[in-house]
Amino acid sequence: MIYSMTGFAAVTQELESGSLSLELRSVNSRYLEPHFRLDESFRALEPALREMIGGALSRGKVECRLNFTARSASQAPLRLNTALAEQLAQLGHSAKALLPDGQPLSVADLLRWPGVIEGECVGTEGLQEACLPLLRRGLDELSATRQREGEKLKTFLLQRVEQMDALVVSVLPYIPRLIAAYQEKLATRLKEVMGNGDDDRIRQEIALFAQKIDVDEELSRLQTHLTEMRRILEKGGAVGKRLDFLMQELNREANTLGSKSAASETTQTAMELKVLIEQMREQIQNIE
Repeated sequence: MIYSMTGFAAVTQELESGSLSLELRSVNSRYLEPHFRLDESFRALEPALREMIGGALSRGKVECRLNFTARSASQAPLRLNTALAEQLAQLGHSAKALLPDGQPLSVADLLRWPGVIEGECVGTEGLQEACLPLLRRGLDELSATRQREGEKLKTFLLQRVEQMDALVVSVLPYIPRLIAAYQEKLATRLKEVMGNGDDDRIRQEIALFAQKIDVDEELSRLQTHLTEMRRILEKGGAVGKRLDFLMQELNREANTLGSKSAASETTQTAMELKVLIEQMREQIQNIE
C-alpha cells in the first residue's frame, strides 16, 4: 500500500467517571515529528504515547490531542467504601459498650462520614490502561485514512507516468525526420554556394548535426525512470523519498531534452514533461 502523510482520526472512550477523547492529525514532513497537546494528568503517559506512534508511523508531523471530561457530580456513579464503613460500624459498637447511654451511630451518620461515599476516581494507572488502547484505535483509524489518501495519490501518479511515457514515445519519430530535413536543406545550400552537392561534406555536417540533437540516451533514461516509478508504486510501503529522488532524475533528463531540442515539437514535449513532473513532485511531498 501507498500511504499519504495527511490524515485525521477522532475516537472516544466512555468511562464511569467521564469521557476520554483522542484526536490525531498528520501532515507531511521529512521525518516523524509527534507533538502532544495533553492535560497535565496525562503528561506521565507521553513517553508511552510517543513510542506507540513511532511504532505505527514512519514519517509525518503528527499532532496528538488527549482530553478527559469528568462527569458532573449528579451523573457520576457513587459507591460505598465498605472497608471504612465496617470500621466505623465496629467503632460504633465499641463506643456503645463504653457509653451505654450514648446515641448509637445511625446509617445517616455513617453515610455522612467523610470518605464513606466516594465517586469513581481514575488514577494514572487507570488512565494509562484506558488511553493506550484508545491510541491504538486512533492510530488504526489514522492509518486507514492515510491509506485511502495514498491510493488516490498512487492513481494520480500512475496516470501522469502513462502521460509521460506517451510523450517520450511520441518524440522518437521526430529525430530521423529532423536529420532527413537537415540533410535536404544542407544539400540545397551547398548546391547554391558551390554549384554541386559535396557528398563527403554533407555526410560530415549530417553526422555533427545528428550528434548534436541525439537524445536517444535521454529518452532511454526517461523510460527507465518511469518503469522504476511503476515498480515502486506497485511495491508500496514508505516510498516517498525514493519517488522524490526519481523526480530529480526525471527533471534532469527533461531539461537536457529541452536544451538539445532542434524543433518546436521536441521543445513542446520537454515543456509538457516538466509540467507533469512538477505535478507529481508536489503530490509526492505528501507520500510517506
